[in-house]
Amino acid sequence: MLKGGKVGLRARHDEDIPILRAELYDDVVNSARSEGGPWQPLSPGTKDPRLVVDETREGSVSFSVVELAGGTLVGTANLWGIDPHNRSAHVGLGLLPSARGQGYGTDVVAALCHYGFVVRSLQRLQIETLADNVAMLRAAERNGFVREGVLRSSAWVMGAFLDEVVLGLLERDYRKDDAGAA
Repeated sequence: MLKGGKVGLRARHDEDIPILRAELYDDVVNSARSEGGPWQPLSPGTKDPRLVVDETREGSVSFSVVELAGGTLVGTANLWGIDPHNRSAHVGLGLLPSARGQGYGTDVVAALCHYGFVVRSLQRLQIETLADNVAMLRAAERNGFVREGVLRSSAWVMGAFLDEVVLGLLERDYRKDDAGAA
């Protein structure tokens, strides 16, 4: 398990799937805002590709996020679009409604940065988020991510086009910040 200050990132367990599905992906608005596409209902028993981890699939690593104090599931996190040639990846996370506003997002981003830069030896991590997702913007910036641009009206969400913000963090800046904290 990768440990942050408050949370741990661990392998997805079968018992995590119904909780994540019910609290994150069956929520039409949350799903539409986070998935980059329209919400679709899935029949009971369907193997949800967003939640069932396929370890043979290159280019993506998924984690369940748990509280360190008690081991309670609080969300999901992943590195996706992993490009081994350019040594880059994208960061994603989703917290259960009951876990939001407690600083877990900042800690998850920090743990994903450690995984990406230290464990995977990546050179760049990138986050794309809706411009009104203040929690994700704060979590990214608290971890050293820099706003690199705005993609105007690039996301169709629940009947409206929304702007997306692109943030990036380079390994050299992560190391510099990491060394300064020691």
